[in-house]
Amino acid sequence: MLSLFSRRSTSNTSYPSRRFISTLIRPQSHATHPLRARPSRLSRSVLIKPAATAPYLLLPGIGAASFHSTPRRDGAPLIPLLAVLKTSAAMEIIRTAGRIVLTVIPVLVFKNIKTRRHLKIAELNGVPLSEEKANTLLKQIRQRTWIFHTLFFIPAMLFWATIFASLERTPVTGRWRLIILSPEEEEDIATQLAGPGWYQAVSEILSNDGPAHFIPASDWRYGWIRDTLRHLEKTIPVLVNEQEICKDWYQHDSANPQPPPAEYPLRPRPRASEYLRWFCECMCNRQVGPGAHSIPGPPYSLLVVDKPEASNAFSYGFGPDGSGGIVVYSGFLDEILSHTSNDDPVTPPPKPSPSFLSSLLGLTPPPAPSHPVPTPSQTAELAILLSHELAHLILSHHLETLSSGTIIIPGVMSIVADVIRVLIFPVTMLFGPFVNDAVAQLGKIGSGELEKVGEYCTSVKQEIEADVVSARLLAHAGFDARQAVSFWENRCNAECSSSGSAKHDHPSSSFVHKITGSGHPVNEVRVSKLREELVRWETERRAELHKRLCSNQATSHVMLSAA
Repeated sequence: MLSLFSRRSTSNTSYPSRRFISTLIRPQSHATHPLRARPSRLSRSVLIKPAATAPYLLLPGIGAASFHSTPRRDGAPLIPLLAVLKTSAAMEIIRTAGRIVLTVIPVLVFKNIKTRRHLKIAELNGVPLSEEKANTLLKQIRQRTWIFHTLFFIPAMLFWATIFASLERTPVTGRWRLIILSPEEEEDIATQLAGPGWYQAVSEILSNDGPAHFIPASDWRYGWIRDTLRHLEKTIPVLVNEQEICKDWYQHDSANPQPPPAEYPLRPRPRASEYLRWFCECMCNRQVGPGAHSIPGPPYSLLVVDKPEASNAFSYGFGPDGSGGIVVYSGFLDEILSHTSNDDPVTPPPKPSPSFLSSLLGLTPPPAPSHPVPTPSQTAELAILLSHELAHLILSHHLETLSSGTIIIPGVMSIVADVIRVLIFPVTMLFGPFVNDAVAQLGKIGSGELEKVGEYCTSVKQEIEADVVSARLLAHAGFDARQAVSFWENRCNAECSSSGSAKHDHPSSSFVHKITGSGHPVNEVRVSKLREELVRWETERRAELHKRLCSNQATSHVMLSAA
């Protein structure tokens, strides 16, 4: 028979060195010793004391555990905190916290200076202070110093936490970048640009230079650009899984270079629902499965502007349902159509063959189209420009530019301006409000120039990155990626000659133009980086061939020795 009893956890029992949680093998409905519990403030544990004649009813070796069936899974509070900081309002929160701190800190500093001065004067004049009063003053100094460091630490911690939460790797290239936008804000941007929203936004941008005239979709030039763009879009899924799709990339010779698989494959930007799912899975200590592998961008929108004097193109937007797209000016088409090489002579358009019904009825076939047929080299030049703009879209450079130009740089410059104003305020307050207003206006001008410098640096990084990724798109689409080097070199020479004459006629006195002028040849840097990328392809191809050759030789030696 088992005797059940209740005891205090601190009392001595016959089992002082070990606590047991006993398990009955079978229930005994005729137990004569029911469970008795005495009220007490101390914690109690119910033990089962085995009788001497039935030791087999206990399962020893089971340690004490908490009274729940599964272990607790406490999620770290750092995860939701970082999710809150990855938003456009985070920089404004940091700026507000910094202003509050900069308002309180001078008061603490002045009070500490006043207290130390009071103690020093009392010591110099020989005025005795009671030990209690001196200790009180020293304690106040220590408290203000602790508050000073705490207040200074709060905005600094928020700032670096926001930077850490917003850091991410750029697909394909692996460059670190900052995008202080939450998934909800990214979805709002994509929703606003979806459907006709993209065309309205682009029309507003183009209207700054006057009314824009668009080439209709029925025009052969529009169809040429659209077909080339759709052909390039088919290569985007290859960037998602180059390791599996391009296993034989090293077998192509140097005449047809193929890129090695990227270390950071292309991945779609996670939505808010995916972030919530990932957070819930982490809280439950479950393994997070892979997200979606389809890029929600293609097919991208397209506009062709009838502007012969403009020989360029640009991309704009982000997201699915036509939220991103490319704008091409007709001046670029006229420029590449004027380039004819000896290898690709201009062929006349094919004459349509008459149908059986038209020949039977004596009808004449429709007249041949009066437009030229683009040559393969001309289509390759068009593909180089389109792949460059397409790389901007798939790398979400629009979000990076929006985050950098409207959130990061203005927010940082505002915080720096607040700190400078606080530091020089003891001097400027002596000269009245006019000097303060002049200093504030000078700060605005300087902030504007520095913001332009920041945008310029971001743009240079994005252009180089788009050139590198566009070479992959061209190679996967069947074009020769080496032609991109000569293409950008020719455009670099043309732009340098035109910009040199314009600079001679209209010299610029802007600070930004001075530091980013002849001393920063952006186009030359782009061409150099693109050439280095192609050299890296060939170097890695040879290294992979040598590695596989050595592996095959080692395998053959092992087989021969085994035979």
